[in-house]
Amino acid sequence: MILSNRAQNTLIGWESHGPRISEASFKTKKEGISMNIIQCYAPTNDYDEDAKDQFYDRLQSIIEKCPTKDLTILMRDFNAKVRTDNTGYEDIMGRHRLGEMNENGERFANPCSFNKLVIGSTIFPHKRIHKSTWTSPDHTKQNQIDHICINKKFKGTMEDVRTKRGADIASDNHLLVAKMKLKHKKHWTVGRTISQKFNTAFLQDTDKLNKFKIVLSNKFQAFHDLLNEEGTTVESNWKVEQRGNQFNMS
Repeated sequence: MILSNRAQNTLIGWESHGPRISEASFKTKKEGISMNIIQCYAPTNDYDEDAKDQFYDRLQSIIEKCPTKDLTILMRDFNAKVRTDNTGYEDIMGRHRLGEMNENGERFANPCSFNKLVIGSTIFPHKRIHKSTWTSPDHTKQNQIDHICINKKFKGTMEDVRTKRGADIASDNHLLVAKMKLKHKKHWTVGRTISQKFNTAFLQDTDKLNKFKIVLSNKFQAFHDLLNEEGTTVESNWKVEQRGNQFNMS
């Protein structure tokens, strides 16, 4: 997950849930309401059934932990094609889709329906080229397998979802973008460390650069001498500390 400086200032926290799911929470200007973004990379349609079951079971447990008052966004590559006919899914699915539903599409649509997550990529009318999120290597097939979903109560904050074909992201998947009407608020934490900026231009002066190298070398030499006096090495120190951490955790 890549954040702009502005978005980084609103970040409350993030967590990785294995290699396929990550989650981040952001502070909004709506009092008491956070925005939770869950990014997913679902197994492909021909993947092992048990692996797909485990993925969606884990995803469901993560969604359930998000407070119902919060804005929750479910997004990224689900390898799921949803059907043109939205019968039975009218509350969370529009009619602006591409292709026929596959098995992964059902696995994806069912938790969206259960958790009242609207599939944003299906509710906005666009040309086919702006619906397709994946193109086969031989350029003969196009599918809509990436999605951005939002919980139904905040559906009104989503203004558009479409593919941006001009973005080169070195992938057979195209960039999918959602336009949201939402304001973030800077998140302050107690004792937050302020990033220190360094004047790297200072080192462009050869004399100053050489002096800096000497000072840096002397500091490391002093540290090295101290370790030798104690009759140990950096590696043994690390091993001792590691054993101490294992002891504290047990």
